[in-house]
Amino acid sequence: MEDKIRIVPGSVQETLIIPLYGRKLCSERFPHLYTDTSAAQLCARLDYDFSDLDAHAKSTFWQFGALEAAMRQIDMEWEIRDYLSSHPAAAVVNMGCGLDQTGRACDNGTCRIYNVDMPNIIAAREELVPAGERERNIAGDLNDYAWMDEVDGGDGAVFFAAGVFHYLTEVQARALVNALAARFSGCRIVFDVVGRLGKVLMRSTFKNFGMENYDECLYVENPEQLKGWCPTLTVSTRGYMLGYREMDDPNVTGLHRTLARLCDNVVKMRIVRVDCA
Repeated sequence: MEDKIRIVPGSVQETLIIPLYGRKLCSERFPHLYTDTSAAQLCARLDYDFSDLDAHAKSTFWQFGALEAAMRQIDMEWEIRDYLSSHPAAAVVNMGCGLDQTGRACDNGTCRIYNVDMPNIIAAREELVPAGERERNIAGDLNDYAWMDEVDGGDGAVFFAAGVFHYLTEVQARALVNALAARFSGCRIVFDVVGRLGKVLMRSTFKNFGMENYDECLYVENPEQLKGWCPTLTVSTRGYMLGYREMDDPNVTGLHRTLARLCDNVVKMRIVRVDCA
C-alpha cells in the first residue's frame, strides 16, 4: 500500500486542501453533474484530519460553495475542449494551478499540459501530483513573464485561470493578457471575474491572504471595460453558474438554483473568454 503523505497544519500544502476537498465533495454530492475521481484519490493518500471539513460539508452553503467550484471547472473545461477541437496539439496552460487537474481532464492524447504556480506551490504539487506524460510543472510568478519562455505554443495555446484574476490588480491583469496575446498568436485566455459586490463579499478572503492592495484588485462591473484592454482582442463573457450548463443533478435544490441566479446576475460572476488574433 502506498505510504500516506503527511500534511502539516499551517503549511503550504494545507492551503491547497480546501479547494481539493471541495472538488471531492462536489463529486460525491452532485455525481450527475460533476466527476473528479482524482480529488477523492488524492484525499485518500493524505495523512490529514478532515473531520472539520467533513462537519462543514453538511451545510447547504458549503455544498453550494463546492457547486460553485464544480461549475467553474465545467466552464473552463468547455472552453479548453472547444479550443482543442481546432488546435488538437495545443498547449493547455493552467495559470495558478494549485493541485487542480483540469488539464488532465481535458487531455485529448496530443495536447501538452503546463501547470504554473509559485515555487512553493509547485514544490507541493510535485510531491502530491507529479507531472504525467506530456505534462510540465513550471515554478514562477504569473506577473514575471519568464515562465512563458517554457511554454511551447507553436501549435496553439489555451491559457486558463480559475479563481486567480481576483487577486491581480486591473493593471496586472490587463498587462498579463496583453503579454500572452503578443507572444502567443491565436491563443485563447479564459478566466473568471466578479462584479463590485462580489469583490466586497470577498473582502475577508483578501484579508486572510494579507493583501494590502485590495482596493486595486480587479473586478468587472461591465464586460465592456474588458474590450478596452486591447483593440485586437475578441472578448466574450458568460454567466459563471448557468452560462454553460444547466445544473442537472437531482441533488441540486431550489435554494441552490436561486443562489446560482444571484451569483450570475447580482454578484456578476462571469467567465471571460479572450480570443487573440
